[in-house]
Amino acid sequence: MRYRPPSLRRRCAAILGQLDLSHPFSLDALCERIAGQRGRPIRLHPLPKEAAESGICGLWVGTASVDYVFYEAQTTPVHREHIVLHELGHILFGHNSLEGEETGGAAPVILGRTNYTTRQEQEAEMLASMIRTGAGFRPTAEPQGTLARLESAMGYHPRGNHGS
Repeated sequence: MRYRPPSLRRRCAAILGQLDLSHPFSLDALCERIAGQRGRPIRLHPLPKEAAESGICGLWVGTASVDYVFYEAQTTPVHREHIVLHELGHILFGHNSLEGEETGGAAPVILGRTNYTTRQEQEAEMLASMIRTGAGFRPTAEPQGTLARLESAMGYHPRGNHGS
């Protein structure tokens, strides 16, 4: 019998099951828990204007002593939180290099998001969405436009058949 790797949703659910999300949800508390597990602080900072203008809305820079998470500041609070959750998704999945590139262990990890076409980006995005859902966040309306297309492409259906 051929080995079939677990689905994206199952991999995310396994990580989500270990998070102990607080109710009401607190991004700061989640960052503190993850930092405690990793043994180094997580520092949140707005992206420099130039980076945001280049199309990057989130960035994780991981060093041996601290994880820096940068987010687009000129957006809604909900979107800023989602960007941070996405970058935390990279941390929780243990992503440690740009896909296909080696860091050699000496250079810091730098992951910036501009699209969702790679496995790492899909994992981080799905986990961010599942954290929000697991924390009790429920959108007041059905997603439309780009968000609906993105959720559909990712296989995420919060109100319907969740798939495997």
